[in-house]
Amino acid sequence: MRAYETVVFDLDGTLLNTLEDLHLSTNAALAANGMPERSLEEVRRFVGNGIRKLISRAVPAGTDPAAQEAVYESFRAHYAAHCEDHTGPYPGIPEMLALLRAAGVRLAVVSNKGDFAVQELIARQFPGAFDAVLGECEERGIRKKPAPDMVNAALERMGANRAGMAYVGDSEVDVQTAANVGCPCVTCSWGFRTHEELLAAGATTFVDTPAELERVLLGTAD
Repeated sequence: MRAYETVVFDLDGTLLNTLEDLHLSTNAALAANGMPERSLEEVRRFVGNGIRKLISRAVPAGTDPAAQEAVYESFRAHYAAHCEDHTGPYPGIPEMLALLRAAGVRLAVVSNKGDFAVQELIARQFPGAFDAVLGECEERGIRKKPAPDMVNAALERMGANRAGMAYVGDSEVDVQTAANVGCPCVTCSWGFRTHEELLAAGATTFVDTPAELERVLLGTAD
């Protein structure tokens, strides 16, 4: 008897290691607009709340809205062309997803990353692996995480409900999202936040490998 009927995943830092490409696109956008670059560790801290928030955190303090918008547009153009240059699944993720699908678990991805990039990355990196895929789409009235809207929209697309579901992520945004949805949260230790940061955010269930995550989700963990 599997532990969960439905699993909703975060993308960046959970399924895909996207950090280097996010870092490179951030710095390309900043440089294109005459602004100083950011370190990899800075960008690691900036991601999680969508592209606009990433850019607002990356530009110098006091940057006016028009200049910030120019950096945002530069980022979108660069990232659309380079989002897979250094991006790929964490080791063991494709195998874990295949085993969950074979067990009949419904699978979805919800990400605060722009929908244009989410759809492309999922189609190319995990073809046929998910029953619902949503990137940032607030123009359709679906609020970004940690609001529960994206998870609820994914459940609706799958014909599922919150009963028997788990949410899997790697950041404080994900912990908050699961709390707002009212479902268990499984937190991956291999992502973009430290264990201490995740504990401070309220994370309680941690996994250190995709194989361990698989056992937790299928109910075969010791």
